[in-house]
Amino acid sequence: MLTKWLLTKLNEDSADFILQMDGAPPHFHRHFRELLNQHLPQRWIGRGTDDDQMLLAWPPRYPDATPCDFFLWGYVNDQVYIPPLPASKPDLKVRIRTAVETITADMLQTVWNELDFLVDVCRITKGAHIEHV
Repeated sequence: MLTKWLLTKLNEDSADFILQMDGAPPHFHRHFRELLNQHLPQRWIGRGTDDDQMLLAWPPRYPDATPCDFFLWGYVNDQVYIPPLPASKPDLKVRIRTAVETITADMLQTVWNELDFLVDVCRITKGAHIEHV
């Protein structure tokens, strides 16, 4: 999926992007990191080793600090799963697309500001556990 679809789509839209992974175990697999190093050197954020060519290492104690985790999934769920619930898979897909299309530039700016805050907190605390951030 990464080589046949995602990289192609990302490069079609813009050559100016950074791929942000999360701390999921499959994203730490050696073959996966080798592929990222080959196709996106210094253009990915994720778990890695000293030999990897990532832009930034993902903080080990913040696996849920991605915009998808702290904003997108919750927002889409709140928009999609309201009665009456979708009756079919095509209906569900339409609701998901519609929910994503309602995300505004102002909402994304707020998410960006929150991510900036989380990164600052992580940097200041040197990755220590923080309640209710």
